Amino acid sequence: MVPTGAYGTWPSPIDAALAASHDGRPEYVGTVGAEVWWTAPRPTEGGRRALVRRGPDGIEATVLPAPWDVRSRVIEYGGQPWAGSSRDQGGTLVVFVHYPDQRLYAYEPDGGGDPRPLTPISSTGGGLRWVDPVIPPGRDEVWCVLEEFTGEAPTDLRRAIVAVPLDGSASDDRGAVRELTDDRHRFVTGPRLSPDGQHVAWLAWDHPRMPWDGTEVLLGEVAGDGAFTAVRTVAGGPEESIAQVGWARDGSLLFVSDAGNWWELQRIRRGSLGHTPPEAVALCPGRSEEFGGPLWKIGLTWFEPLDSGLIAVIHGRGATALGILDPETGELVDAAGPWTEWAPTLASDGIRVVGVAASPRSAYEVVELDTGTGRARVIGSEHDDPVDPAYYPEPQIRTFTGPDNRDIHAHIYPPHNPDRVAPDDELPPYVVWAHGGPTGHVPLVLDLEIAYFTSRGIGVAEVNYGGSTGYGREYRNRLREQWGVVDVEDCAAVAEALASEGTADPARLAIRGGSAGGWTTAASLTSTDVFACGTLLYPVLDLLGWAEDGTHDFESRYLDSLIGPISEVPSRYRDRSPLEHVDRISVPFLLLQGLDDPICPPAQSERFLAHMAGRGIAHAYIAFEGESHGFRRADTMIRALEAELSLYAQTFGVSRADVPQLDLKK
Repeated sequence: MVPTGAYGTWPSPIDAALAASHDGRPEYVGTVGAEVWWTAPRPTEGGRRALVRRGPDGIEATVLPAPWDVRSRVIEYGGQPWAGSSRDQGGTLVVFVHYPDQRLYAYEPDGGGDPRPLTPISSTGGGLRWVDPVIPPGRDEVWCVLEEFTGEAPTDLRRAIVAVPLDGSASDDRGAVRELTDDRHRFVTGPRLSPDGQHVAWLAWDHPRMPWDGTEVLLGEVAGDGAFTAVRTVAGGPEESIAQVGWARDGSLLFVSDAGNWWELQRIRRGSLGHTPPEAVALCPGRSEEFGGPLWKIGLTWFEPLDSGLIAVIHGRGATALGILDPETGELVDAAGPWTEWAPTLASDGIRVVGVAASPRSAYEVVELDTGTGRARVIGSEHDDPVDPAYYPEPQIRTFTGPDNRDIHAHIYPPHNPDRVAPDDELPPYVVWAHGGPTGHVPLVLDLEIAYFTSRGIGVAEVNYGGSTGYGREYRNRLREQWGVVDVEDCAAVAEALASEGTADPARLAIRGGSAGGWTTAASLTSTDVFACGTLLYPVLDLLGWAEDGTHDFESRYLDSLIGPISEVPSRYRDRSPLEHVDRISVPFLLLQGLDDPICPPAQSERFLAHMAGRGIAHAYIAFEGESHGFRRADTMIRALEAELSLYAQTFGVSRADVPQLDLKK
């Protein structure tokens, strides 16, 4: 007989160290000759990102040992940090960004020797940063995006597409870096070269738009010296978000646009590129699902053209499937397999398609689809069950009704543990998870942090509140000038619905979130009485401070759409800021902050705590040296998870001897 135990008290083999060791996912897949390469997390190695290769023999190997860290800081969130090619004389060349100094390096892993720097160091502001490299055929250079600080403020910078010599002549000479575009646009992605090498395309946008608001496809001709000439806009605009651009094998231009509400794959045939405007045609219209997503990192990919003329696409309500699209007929055939979420990274050698996918029973792994046979298989970062899968939660896909009868999408993870059952007369505590972004969504995948709580008898509700991606532009636009209203209402509506239907204990509801989710958590604690406590991870707390040079350049005008232009609605910035309403907080909270965070700087958290001083509300603040926006180090994640569990245990009235007791001060 299975023992009975109160919710929140259950023993679990999923401890914080186990959850931390499995944090992160493989990213940025690519093919180099017959090999597949990607970056992989190393939380126990200081949180670095390793570059990994898988050869034709199936052996997986790390390309660069610690402390090499393959990660870019362009727009702070980074993007594609490496490019590789097979050399005509044999061997492989890889170009990559090293996180600590942000320099671009070249390395020949099969030729011996160490990586050699290609770019210089600048002492101005955040220096020089590079992302989304491309090694164009027949040229002894790498094309990429340069982000260059021109002053000390986080918004003192410019961006351009540049050519960096592969001979190292620019390693100490900024003047040797040749600019291929001017800096008329605030933001650009890396260049995509047409199959015949005559044209190049890229994306651009400007403040105050975010890339999910409006972007443009720029098209240029490639001169003999590599310069981009005759540059013009061929698609996009202020109210049309284009998330990716690329080329089909026949020279047609492909791009993902949300002009029809959903991000859809469109094509401009080669013969139409010279028209004004060129004719764009949707390749798979009318499906009411996404073929793209928010461009939080430079170089994300949702489609990949194949040699056959077919196109590999990630699509769904979210990114739930990998399919092969026939652009002539619109027929779409999905790959078979258990995966329910595909990360926005695809690569192909023309026949094989490689991506990164996960499911509710497996973490993210590198998956290869053979388009010749239709067989999909895991080829890298293969999921291994560190505990019996019986301890994993069983998610429920739910749609709730919110204010004005609007739909609210959520994933519900009830408490689950094969070793315990709860008393018949007890309802479980639940924690509502508000995702970051806020222009993002929560995927339906295995997350050991969720299992950490559900296996202990604490339920989790992940809410894709209004403003989330995956449900069309209209759903995203619900948050236009409504941040701190719609997200708060939707999270509260889900919590109250779980309580009213008898799923959750109404007296033991909590909320947690990081970054924008931390904002939603703080705003919920200051404007509702639904939750008994909250966990805030590197949150936005002070809108005025954030808008007035208090964050990085990429998001420095994000509030124009989320709140409204500060010049027009300054009072709204004060009225919605949790910092201005700490007197309304009446429940315990935990605040977790990285001290090196340039996006949500620790100064905000410190001002928030200063306003809380002397109010008699139990709370704890833990700051982590060496951590930025989103924790990467195993020791940090362990301490954060255990502190969060202790907060809930103390608030919900349960005893846990397996974690240190969090010191809640008043």
